[in-house]
Amino acid sequence: MSLFSGMNISGTGLTTFRTWIDALANNIANVNTARPTSGAAFQATYVQAQEIGGAANGGGGVSADTTAKSSAQGRLTYQPNNPLADKNGYVRMPDIDMGEQMGNLIMAQRAFEANASAIDRAKQTYQAAINIGKSR
Repeated sequence: MSLFSGMNISGTGLTTFRTWIDALANNIANVNTARPTSGAAFQATYVQAQEIGGAANGGGGVSADTTAKSSAQGRLTYQPNNPLADKNGYVRMPDIDMGEQMGNLIMAQRAFEANASAIDRAKQTYQAAINIGKSR
């Protein structure tokens, strides 16, 4: 394990949680996106963290996998005044739970802040070590 591996691992956490925040923001922005019933609903993106390097290699952090999507079926909603409505007045809306999205957003923000704090503390520690060496 190298001297800066903690910073590198926290850096991968920052990238992963930023990706999660971006995906959540996109999901929330599209919660009211209506589509015709003949097409697919907006599909929410779900982020899955994957270990980099494996435990046998001392761990290398995490990476984000954004291939998981919600159902293209969505939910049918009665909106007869919507220009995309079918002859029965229905449109296809995404199946996104705002409570779940907001809860995940809070967790992702806190995790991002924790990784940023870990990098800041490591930087302060390395700076203090450099200053000890300078004073001799």
